[in-house]
Amino acid sequence: MLIPDDVSVVLVRHGETEWSSSGRHTSFSDIPLTPHGRDVAHLLAARLAGVEFSLVLSSPRKRARETCTIAGFGDRAEVTDDLAEWDYGEYEGRTTADIRTTVPDWTIFSHGAPGGETADEVAVRADRLIERSERAGGLVAMFSHGHFLRVLGARWIGLAPSGGALLGLDTATLSFLGHEREQHVLRMWNG
Repeated sequence: MLIPDDVSVVLVRHGETEWSSSGRHTSFSDIPLTPHGRDVAHLLAARLAGVEFSLVLSSPRKRARETCTIAGFGDRAEVTDDLAEWDYGEYEGRTTADIRTTVPDWTIFSHGAPGGETADEVAVRADRLIERSERAGGLVAMFSHGHFLRVLGARWIGLAPSGGALLGLDTATLSFLGHEREQHVLRMWNG
């Protein structure tokens, strides 16, 4: 895969799990990839073949580490808690429809989750990773999760963490964070 020279970070969302396919919010539960999730992780491997990363980081969750390994970077990946999914607290394992029976119009971006992380706490982790990728130099790969990566994308372009609500992200996709001169930009999202 040809990655433009002005890309600094490649974000990789993990492949499908049973919970992601059914819409259940999954942060700290360690759910493995489905067979389909493993199949699409192999497609990511083909897309990333030959790409040289200066640093490869992965969430500690099995689904992200498994995607990273199948994609061909497991032996190089450094596991960091900073890439873990947004902690859903009491909403772990629940669907949006279920949560909205008691909290109409709920989204993680607008309401957060009781007993979980706030948007600002997630943004602190995202900001640390942005700083770390800039210090690393070269091209950095990050294997992580949907809501967290959406906050990371928003923070990259200078938005509040709630800006991640505008960045839909499917499983087993790539997103490129780059530059236009000195400005941080999204070069590709959800590809």
